[in-house]
Amino acid sequence: MALALYFSPTPSMSTAQYAECIKRLKKAGAGHPRGRVYHACFGTAGSVSVFDVWTSQAAFDKFGQTLMPILKELGVEPGQPSVMEIQNVIVPPSRPATARRPSAKRAGAKKAATRSRKKR
Repeated sequence: MALALYFSPTPSMSTAQYAECIKRLKKAGAGHPRGRVYHACFGTAGSVSVFDVWTSQAAFDKFGQTLMPILKELGVEPGQPSVMEIQNVIVPPSRPATARRPSAKRAGAKKAATRSRKKR
């Protein structure tokens, strides 16, 4: 069962504290923890919140063993997260290969070829 977790630290967490937390998580090998499907940080420079989607409570709990000491060192009290079971996820449909835009490199080459033909 996938879970949504929403954290709104009290007192607030700054973007500087958040950036340092991410830096330390990466250094600890937990920048992309197993079981985390989605992560978003949002808010203002002085007060950010975090929204995550996890595959299970067990996966999040394992990550918490690395996260919590880092937050404590940074003076961040994450508070009690709101935990909700995911009921539905809507993802935009992928476009067929023929409908995709060309990459910038291919687009540049195509423009150059068109200019070359026009000069002839």
